[in-house]
Amino acid sequence: MDEQNTQPSPISPPDSVSFIALGGLEDVTRNLYLYEYKDQILIVDCGIGFPDETMLGVDLFLPDITYLQELIKNKNKKIVGMLLTHGHEDHIGGVPFILPQLNQDFPIYASPFTARLTNEKLKEFHLPEIVKTVKFEDGDVRIGDFTATFIRVTHSVPDSANFFIRTPVGNFFHGSDFKFDLTPHDGKRTEFNKIMKASTEGVLCLMTDCLGTEREGHSPSEEGLEKSFEREMKDCTGKFIITTYSSNVARLNQAIEAAEKTGRKVCFVGRSVIKVAQIAEEMGYLKIKKGTEVGINDLKNYKPSQLLLFVAGSQGQDNSSMTRIANNEHKEIKLGREDLVVFSSDIIPGNELAVSALSNTISKRGTAVLGLYNRGNFHVSGHGSQGDHRLMMSLIKPKYILPISGTYKHMVFYKDLAKKMGYGNKDTILIENGQIMHFGKNGYQYGKKIETKNVFVDQVSGEEVEHYVVRDREKLAKEGVVIVMAEVRGADGQLVDRPEIIARGSSVGGLKDFSGDLMKEIVRDLSNKKEKVTNWAHIRHIIGDTAQKQIYRKFRSRPLVLPVIIEV
Repeated sequence: MDEQNTQPSPISPPDSVSFIALGGLEDVTRNLYLYEYKDQILIVDCGIGFPDETMLGVDLFLPDITYLQELIKNKNKKIVGMLLTHGHEDHIGGVPFILPQLNQDFPIYASPFTARLTNEKLKEFHLPEIVKTVKFEDGDVRIGDFTATFIRVTHSVPDSANFFIRTPVGNFFHGSDFKFDLTPHDGKRTEFNKIMKASTEGVLCLMTDCLGTEREGHSPSEEGLEKSFEREMKDCTGKFIITTYSSNVARLNQAIEAAEKTGRKVCFVGRSVIKVAQIAEEMGYLKIKKGTEVGINDLKNYKPSQLLLFVAGSQGQDNSSMTRIANNEHKEIKLGREDLVVFSSDIIPGNELAVSALSNTISKRGTAVLGLYNRGNFHVSGHGSQGDHRLMMSLIKPKYILPISGTYKHMVFYKDLAKKMGYGNKDTILIENGQIMHFGKNGYQYGKKIETKNVFVDQVSGEEVEHYVVRDREKLAKEGVVIVMAEVRGADGQLVDRPEIIARGSSVGGLKDFSGDLMKEIVRDLSNKKEKVTNWAHIRHIIGDTAQKQIYRKFRSRPLVLPVIIEV
């Protein structure tokens, strides 16, 4: 493309469609995108993020919807609907957390398998199962002034969809996670005819998955993985354990077929994989012969060489079944030297250390590990490589391209790829979470940048975990805790005696001598407060702050300091 002919034109917001990612850029997960037109908001996806090793005690994190709430409350905008692309947690996992915060009634649409998974999540949270099923053969879905066409694409979960979104300003192609697999295991290929039809109508901007853009060629087909599973099952004299994404039904089917050919029984281990298998079987997506599946309590009735176990936890999650098995903490399943553990999944960016640690723990048990760094063809990515993205660009022929669902590194890879396809420097738009883009009929312009933050959540309670809680947990893990117990007279707010200091998990030493020095500093800081105490929180703050400063000054350490005040 000629870059001079694609210079962004001035856009008037009332005559534009605004696009903003509240999650999904930079860190891959917690996908949530907004399309705004006049007073209407269309949401695409509502996912969760996964904590890394620095987010201590955090189960998951969510998109920051502060901006969305402000649009509803202060600008009288309304959500006209939500579209869900597919059933992975980073695209649907946030729905039960986010919906109660929006205080608006609006329809949610998803393909059959995606709708079923999401409604199950809502049911678990005692929320109405309101996600409506849209079959791919159904017509367009009208949502306010938006019209959406569901387009089937191949990915690592059944019924994955891209959306062709028509607006009064222009058409957008929301190309979430995909690859072009011409021989998918379930036989359901990408709907190229719908993609071509969208192209003939014209696409102002292609919002596209970019996670695999560093890989050359095309992403391999699922075809052939069954033979790899069958070969290794024949050679394995112990339990054959596969850990993969729970929603990868095609992978489950391939391994089940291999198990049935080699005379192994199948057991699903872990809440998420049990739930998905149950739903997939009810919907006819999971194919398993009668008598093949056994429950976890029946494993003792079979020799290890007669078993195939599907175990949740391929990303090294702390409380997952795979991690508990590796740590010898699982009641029913123990690893043996004849067993084989196969990792059949990509490592989500940010989980590398956790997966590596899990693999090492399994290896220390004397159990062989395949699929990460050694022989075997046990996994193919569900994300397109460079060849897939070249094909998508050629089919869609968008005026502009905006990469989504990837790290900034992947977005840069995509922009370089687009240049080779003839797109000018300003035709491919790279943005971060919170950056508003205004699209008009003839161009685009950058809007303001909204500050977004990580919203940490305790999965059990569903409550948000404040940033200071995570920070305190980091202090506890790295430098321990120091408790300062001080007796203070309520009559005049002065220290009665030398404070008692208790250290746990801290390298701070010489506390006996330090206690006298600390007493002098606290006495000095309280000396101008000689009056009856009415605000004990303030006294506690003074003592805690003084102790923290003195500990750092003397020991060059920053443990978590907990002042305990005893009134006398």
